[in-house]
Amino acid sequence: MQSLTIRTAEREELLAVTGRLQDMVAQMGWRDGLLSIFCPHTTAGLTVNENADPDVAKDILASLKRLVPLEGGFRHGEGNSDAHVKASLMGPSLSLMVEDGRILLGTWQGVFLCEFDGPRTRKLWAKWLGQEG
Repeated sequence: MQSLTIRTAEREELLAVTGRLQDMVAQMGWRDGLLSIFCPHTTAGLTVNENADPDVAKDILASLKRLVPLEGGFRHGEGNSDAHVKASLMGPSLSLMVEDGRILLGTWQGVFLCEFDGPRTRKLWAKWLGQEG
């Protein structure tokens, strides 16, 4: 298993991590297989979406804020229940195909760490299933 450490800067943000994941794939010599990534946090998640226009990430965050407001009459006493719900909506893991040492994504796609209770230092765990070098 490999790990990435990522520092977020805002309470809520979608932080593009595609480049860091691709660097990991290259450094480890992973060629053809499946890259499984997992976010071991209850107030952060992962998604794949458009990475060409930064307004898409802003629109996703704005939509999630409308769906799950900060002040939603939650029972959890830490004041971050909205973050737990949003993280559950996004999900904790992704499976990414890798071919010839490159993560396979659509033309406009990128991988995002979804922060909902930052700023914090987050970890992503990566497990490789496939051929090396």
